[in-house]
Amino acid sequence: MAEHSFTARAATPADALAIATIYNHGISDRTGTFETEPRSAQQIEAWFDGRHPIVVVEEGREVVAFASTSAYRSRPCYAGVAEFSVYVARNHRGSGAGHVAMTALLGAAQAAGFWKLLSRIFPENTASRALMSKVGFREVGLYRRHGKLDGAWRDCVIVERLLGEAAE
Repeated sequence: MAEHSFTARAATPADALAIATIYNHGISDRTGTFETEPRSAQQIEAWFDGRHPIVVVEEGREVVAFASTSAYRSRPCYAGVAEFSVYVARNHRGSGAGHVAMTALLGAAQAAGFWKLLSRIFPENTASRALMSKVGFREVGLYRRHGKLDGAWRDCVIVERLLGEAAE
């Protein structure tokens, strides 16, 4: 495997085009999301709400991965819970960029006051499931027929990780 030198940092709206490009590959691959419509940089810019951390991973000056958080539920009791996503550029999958992104996101989410991150993964996405296990997530259960993608029912594995005081 080729040697990689990755750095992670907080994303800014200036990263929206790179994030959209990586996310759109994930959408078209049909292995990581129920989404089917490509996103524009302008749509990605709307993710920057000042509350939910987003990180990017660079190799040199190229963004090769990102991880983001978003609102879980609007009720105040869930203020410390965020959903997350992580995507890696096609030519960097399996390189460790996703691990760097998730490690950075975990720190940023805890610093932002979140006590839990959660997400859903297609059961056959073994690379993503392995990454989540490596960075301390546990598989909580399985949502059966959680949604349809291209007309077919898809299940989702639920993953969660506690942060900060909640993890003690």
